[in-house]
Amino acid sequence: GWQKFKQPASRFSIVGVFVSQGPQGVRVAVTGAGAGGVFRAKALEDKLAASWSAAALQGATVSAEGLNSDLHGSAEYRAALIPVLAARAVG
Repeated sequence: GWQKFKQPASRFSIVGVFVSQGPQGVRVAVTGAGAGGVFRAKALEDKLAASWSAAALQGATVSAEGLNSDLHGSAEYRAALIPVLAARAVG
């Protein structure tokens, strides 16, 4: 599944999250949040590998360290969006 949180004026993603479950396991990829492009959210992958459900991500957190911070959203805001969007992507 794929979810993105759009910046209203430009419609570009402030944060985008892709979640998959396949032969190589669970993958959670994040875009728009970090300066280095796409990265994996290993902590979220581990939670979803244990239980493939949106409920498995309740209370999950992602560190704000190294995330983008600009007028559209702070690093902390982006960090908070990642598990929410991942849960929505799972269904």
